[in-house]
Amino acid sequence: MYRRILVAIEHSPADSAVIDHVSALAKQVGAELHLVHVADGWAARNFDQLKLRESEEMKIDRDYLERLRAELEGRGLTVETRLAMGDPATELTKVATEESVDLIAMSTHGHRFLNDLLRGATADRVRHNVQIPVLMVRALKAPVGATLVEPRRTS
Repeated sequence: MYRRILVAIEHSPADSAVIDHVSALAKQVGAELHLVHVADGWAARNFDQLKLRESEEMKIDRDYLERLRAELEGRGLTVETRLAMGDPATELTKVATEESVDLIAMSTHGHRFLNDLLRGATADRVRHNVQIPVLMVRALKAPVGATLVEPRRTS
């Protein structure tokens, strides 16, 4: 059924819901997971054009992906990671094509009205720009400390 599953990672507590769901699916069907986080800050969006160094945020994102990989490999899964840079919907679509994935899994937040326009745009754009199934897993509001690994801290 599915051999290669791209999992969009937000580096937020929402990751737990999609990772828990998709890791169970991957075990059942023997699929490998491709965890992708898209850094979309100013440095990430201008990284190649201006030949910038990785920002501290990008280093933290890369470390988060590696911690997720270690956790999931410890559960017996095959996992690849990628830190992409730029517009999230564009980059997720691009990686899905490059990696020949046959399913994209993303978390959704259940926003309403204006928040749908602002925060739901990535999931909506991805599902309209790919020819493969997109699984949207509703992120639950979890208690503090209930994430798979610690999410990014903002100051």
